[in-house]
Amino acid sequence: MIDFRYHLVSIVAIFLALSVGIVLGTTLLKEPAIDTAESLANQLRVGNSELRAELKTVQGRAAASDAFITADTPRLVRDALAGERVVILEAPGGTSALREAVQQVITQAGATVSGRVTLTDKYADVTQAPLLDRLATDTKPVDLSFGAEDTAYDKAAAVLSGTVVTGDPAQVGKASPASAAVLGAFQRAGLLTVAEQPAKRADLAVLIAPAEPYAGEGAARQTAAVVAMASRLAEAGRGVVLAGPLTSGGAGGVVTALRDEAAVAEKVSTVDNADMPAGRVVVVYALREQLSGGAGQYGMGPGVSAVEPSAPPTSSATSGG
Repeated sequence: MIDFRYHLVSIVAIFLALSVGIVLGTTLLKEPAIDTAESLANQLRVGNSELRAELKTVQGRAAASDAFITADTPRLVRDALAGERVVILEAPGGTSALREAVQQVITQAGATVSGRVTLTDKYADVTQAPLLDRLATDTKPVDLSFGAEDTAYDKAAAVLSGTVVTGDPAQVGKASPASAAVLGAFQRAGLLTVAEQPAKRADLAVLIAPAEPYAGEGAARQTAAVVAMASRLAEAGRGVVLAGPLTSGGAGGVVTALRDEAAVAEKVSTVDNADMPAGRVVVVYALREQLSGGAGQYGMGPGVSAVEPSAPPTSSATSGG
């Protein structure tokens, strides 16, 4: 029989062997392991420093470019929209900063901004679709008909578009008989707000896209609501541009959704970098192109046809726009 002393000696021997192994292992591997770790850390430090320097250079170049374009914007857009009227609509989730920046460039291009229409969060709330449908039906002009497949957002967009834009040059600057009733009904329902006089119809429209993609269960329908508005504005007036920041042209963005619908993209222009001075200049050029019957997808994101329209804009004053 193996007695207790044997077990004790065996246990001591095992721990002694482990201790010796640990000491030998750390002694033999200490310097190579530390050297490798220190070398890797130095490489990472150098790499990070180089990346920070490159980022600073890129940011400096971008800032200089933005400053140059901002200073030169009045010259770049001068008279491109002379004599035109533009209405600005802001989708739920759009930012006032972007809207104001776009409005400034449009004014510098010689256009008159007839007014602004801001669609509220309630407008895009999918639970409010029945209200939207009822209002659109109740305020629909007698000469407007809805399609059998039209959603509540299609109907509302059709009715609202006819109150703020027109394709008839003789009616530009004039309100339609239904304008006051339509805008008043939607505003009282908390679906939109207005500023200035959008009822005195424009021939061109800019629709400001939401800054971020819609999220949640109703995101697809909310996105479709904005695309529907852009589509109906194009049908009712002489041109429309959907403008948004870079995020609007990414995955799930409204600009991306419109570009994915070929039938709508054929008549509506988009600019996905309107948060940049260069992008806002392109908004003006795209509106000018719309007046001549063209459309394009511009900016920096996926699905763009070019950075800007290929032909430089000509003055509306000289082209009879």
